[in-house]
Amino acid sequence: MRLRRRLLLVGAAGALAAGSTLLWQHGAWGNKVFEPPADDVCIVAPTRVTEAHAYDAASGLAIHDARPIPADARCPVCGMYPARFPRWAAQIIFKDGAAHFFDSPVDLFMFLEKPASFGSVRNAADAAAIYVADFRNGNWLPARQATFVRDSRARGPMRGPDLPAFADTASAQHFIAEQGGRALSFAEIDATVITGLRDANHAHHMH
Repeated sequence: MRLRRRLLLVGAAGALAAGSTLLWQHGAWGNKVFEPPADDVCIVAPTRVTEAHAYDAASGLAIHDARPIPADARCPVCGMYPARFPRWAAQIIFKDGAAHFFDSPVDLFMFLEKPASFGSVRNAADAAAIYVADFRNGNWLPARQATFVRDSRARGPMRGPDLPAFADTASAQHFIAEQGGRALSFAEIDATVITGLRDANHAHHMH
């Protein structure tokens, strides 16, 4: 009987110590902002309708300037969080200043091809500006002036082939020398290219 009582007391003391540790950790870390590791993979259920983010005049940016990606912004194509992937991200700024953010160029081009497929009432003609991130440093580039690389060994946020973007052909060719692939302009990314990349990235996610 004494042994049983002793074991119960030891168990209770252990549980109390564990609970205290968890409370201390919560107090120590509760106010810190979570930052995912560089190799983090975001897996979420696709959103069927994602509202465009309205223009904020207080931001100090012109209405059609590229803007920082809000942490809570969801890609209207796959539902992922583009802010987690700054070297792959893209954005469309519409004429009224509202913006959609994308986790990669593949999803940007999928949206431009068929916006209605993703619940959008806007279309490509409503876009005042389109930007992609420079794969080297994450800086925003006008998408129509960027050079993209197809069929490289680099894998995008969905761990499939994508279209890393660069400010000029020389930068793209330097990347190709290391990672393979071939350079394409914005105009060369046609329906055939988009379909192949869509199937490679979204075959198991699209319905």
